[in-house]
Amino acid sequence: MTRPSYAAVDEYIATFPEDVQVTLGKVRGAIRKAAPQATESISYGIAAYHQHGRLIYFAAFKNHYSLYPATQLLKDVFADQLAPYEVDTGTIRFPYGKPVPVRLITALTKHRLQENIDAEAAKAAAKATKKAEARKPLK
Repeated sequence: MTRPSYAAVDEYIATFPEDVQVTLGKVRGAIRKAAPQATESISYGIAAYHQHGRLIYFAAFKNHYSLYPATQLLKDVFADQLAPYEVDTGTIRFPYGKPVPVRLITALTKHRLQENIDAEAAKAAAKATKKAEARKPLK
């Protein structure tokens, strides 16, 4: 099955019915508020945001819209707030017909951004340690 190709998130959102477009606009706004410096693109045929690595994606479906990735840490930290929603491996599904949880989506995005920053720092520290070990003289 071939995924449709979109040039931008605006184009992706425009392919849905008006009520879904309004919902996706709110999701997009929450993400942009939480990570205003994130780059916005289409990846895997859906809306994608990158900052210090893959940050967060959203997609619309017939009966729900989803956020990705839902890391285990994110699911653990937000377990109570996510309880009303369907949470699966890597995915959070929000039903249409209910208010968009803008504050929750903003918080999830901020948390994902911090996860990315922490992972980047850990990777840099590991690289620095490896480099320092390589410089040690042999005894």
